[in-house]
Amino acid sequence: MENPIQETTDLFRFQITEEQEEERVDKCIAALIDSLSRSFIQKMIKEGRVCINGLPVKASYQVKAGDDLSFLLPKAQEPDIEPEDIPLDILYEDSDILVVNKPKDMVVHPAAGHYSHTLVNAVLYHCRGQLSGINGVLRPGIVHRIDKDTTGSVIVCKNDAAHQALAVQFADHTITRRYRAIVHGVLTDDEGIIDAPIGRDNADRKKMAVNQVNGKRAVTHYTVLKRFERFTYIECRLETGRTHQIRVHMASIGHPLLGDSVYGPKKCPFPKLEGQTLHAMILGFVHPRTGEYIETSAPLPEYFQRLLDLL
Repeated sequence: MENPIQETTDLFRFQITEEQEEERVDKCIAALIDSLSRSFIQKMIKEGRVCINGLPVKASYQVKAGDDLSFLLPKAQEPDIEPEDIPLDILYEDSDILVVNKPKDMVVHPAAGHYSHTLVNAVLYHCRGQLSGINGVLRPGIVHRIDKDTTGSVIVCKNDAAHQALAVQFADHTITRRYRAIVHGVLTDDEGIIDAPIGRDNADRKKMAVNQVNGKRAVTHYTVLKRFERFTYIECRLETGRTHQIRVHMASIGHPLLGDSVYGPKKCPFPKLEGQTLHAMILGFVHPRTGEYIETSAPLPEYFQRLLDLL
């Protein structure tokens, strides 16, 4: 769907295809660059930054095959991110790498309207200037991310060489990632493989979904650890690392994660539970300097263990 003709720091240009024809221009841009919100796109349109064949258009304009769509993004103003003395549960640390056990309800990196109390604020304080700058001031040293309500292991890189080496391992899917989760229903098979592509949900751009047309290949291996009356405790091993992969995959086979109101039941059977029961327990990687295989294990958080005891 996406076919850029030219892209500079600020100017984006696309040739509209037959597949995109008759779509509103604001929806078309949202589909082409999913990191832009609809409200931001409509603001650009009102400011005259969006053009079809060189002329500004309204948000309601329906694109036609062959149209030259161009829009000028305003330069991003990155805020100053302050170090904060937030305690970290450190699983491993040396001069190149830091692995931390992220608690529930902590955002990994700052975003609009949320520039404090994140994992980045905490590691900035802990590392005091010794962080890779590859991802800029909003995500220094962060190679990957896990959701706010997912607990467990996150790798942080202290220099660019380590960051580049780990990024390659993530891209090549050679990182060991094993999660623990509690899902609705009782799984009959002791283990299984879900091989289904994941992409944006066509009906809701804020969600991911199994998308056979526009999705990227995603593979999750699951193993049953314990069965309860109405739930199952499982381990999931990621062969790929797509956004919300475990949550989407388990929901797709009729076993959404307990507490996941986005991909599962809106009403949680445990009212005090906030967010999905998902924990990134095992993280293994080849050390970028020594070549040694390092594997860390993050203990289950208290809330998770209490649920298992209750079940």
